[in-house]
Amino acid sequence: MKIYAHRGSAGTHPENTISAFKAAAALPIFGVEFDVHMTKDGELVVIHDEKIDRTSNGQGFIKDMTLSQLEAYDFGAWYSQKCRGEKIPTLREVLYVFKDTHHHINIELKSDIFPYEGMEDKVIEMLQDYRLTNRVVVSSFNHEVIQSFKRKAPNIETAILFMEVMIAPHKYADLVGADALHAFFPTVIRKMGHDAVASGKKVRVFTVNEEAYVDMLEEIGIDAIFTDYPKKMYEYLNKR
Repeated sequence: MKIYAHRGSAGTHPENTISAFKAAAALPIFGVEFDVHMTKDGELVVIHDEKIDRTSNGQGFIKDMTLSQLEAYDFGAWYSQKCRGEKIPTLREVLYVFKDTHHHINIELKSDIFPYEGMEDKVIEMLQDYRLTNRVVVSSFNHEVIQSFKRKAPNIETAILFMEVMIAPHKYADLVGADALHAFFPTVIRKMGHDAVASGKKVRVFTVNEEAYVDMLEEIGIDAIFTDYPKKMYEYLNKR
């Protein structure tokens, strides 16, 4: 089973920061996952929430601030005083960390709350600049954007994110134009998960932080897990 470091290494570092990504890049795991929003001035930044309130010493929506305004805030101290000084990274900065590694890169487009006009084109252009189009999967809870992205860049792998128990999600994925399914953990232990795996679609599961769940998912035939503790999970999978 493959391992993706969720938001870098969110269990051991402040999530979606350069220190988290450097920690993930040093591990012999399969991949890394992170989230992308767009600023007021059209810059792509890596952060999970629509607001900066939870993971910084500032407040407000990403969409209402410029990159220079965002860079004035601290995105590490909330996690630990030892992590003070972490800045919000741009997508370009994060891709730079992984451009020469082996890691598969999962970029989640966070446009399911606010539509970010032009985000898809900017991501495609940046992936082409870094020659990473064959090492990436682009996912989103916004399935319209996945459909649009696939039409614009049919050579780039796409995935739909979902938390619900669905009927034949692999067939729905074909309708959207998604190559893979990224599912919430409890849903895949049902018939839906077994059917999706049997269809031949790649099924990746979030967020798996307990070792006991790994064995359960492996029996089902899940392709990969997203975890906040990639080092711990890697060691568990390799010591058995």
